[in-house]
Amino acid sequence: MAGGSSQPGRSVTSKILAILAAFETTRRSLSLTEISVAADLPLSTTHRLVGELVESGMLSRSANGGIQLGLRLWAIAQNTGRQLRDTARPYVQDLFSLTGETSQLAIRDGNMSLYIDRVYGTKRIARASRVGGRLPLHATAVGKVILAFSEPWVADAYLGLPLQQMTAHTRGNPKQLREELERVRENGYATTNEEVRLGTSSIAVPVFHTGRLGCSIGLVIPTSHAANMDRFLPVLHGTSQRLEAATVHIPLETLLGIISGPDMNVPEEDLSEEG
Repeated sequence: MAGGSSQPGRSVTSKILAILAAFETTRRSLSLTEISVAADLPLSTTHRLVGELVESGMLSRSANGGIQLGLRLWAIAQNTGRQLRDTARPYVQDLFSLTGETSQLAIRDGNMSLYIDRVYGTKRIARASRVGGRLPLHATAVGKVILAFSEPWVADAYLGLPLQQMTAHTRGNPKQLREELERVRENGYATTNEEVRLGTSSIAVPVFHTGRLGCSIGLVIPTSHAANMDRFLPVLHGTSQRLEAATVHIPLETLLGIISGPDMNVPEEDLSEEG
């Protein structure tokens, strides 16, 4: 077995990536044993590679002796989506100023909505997930927009995956979801009603880039105030058009992802707010 791995032929790079991925679903520090199990690596291999990652600053040791993500990795990660985030930030902020509602910008990351930026409103709703958090495309307004306005093969591939039922309101039937996506394309926007968390709803519109979908921008609203969410459509569409003009210089490929596979498990930390 190569390098003592439980999987013959496994490269050092894949082992390091597996170690880092162990932190994707938690915010707390982990023990070497926990990392070893999560990465499917022998404890001795985990000890050696984690030691090297700590020395490089990619990981660090917490006060209680656990292992956590390091500041160097955080600093590198800040460059992910930075061009889009920095360009879009004034428009996301302006959307919040004009509506008073939590405003957010998302792109597709495989089969997830990846939140590039978010400005939090003051209304009492379930605590928002962090920038950099991910939620399933089919359960979020920004995600439904992405599915509806991406190339047809994206929705076709996604609808072949298991659709995680996050609440009783989540659209888990592929046929019904396909019909909803057709309505989203016709209407030019998507909505959700308590499909990720009870008490929150959302509305979103596409942001185009040289004639193709680039990203999606939307609002999160307390369900108690969501009966006439469509009142926000003029400001959403106006913001989308301004964003389209502002981001035209950003290469489209930096805004697009690829369907990554059938895994629909979502970290609990990311399920804090409707999308």
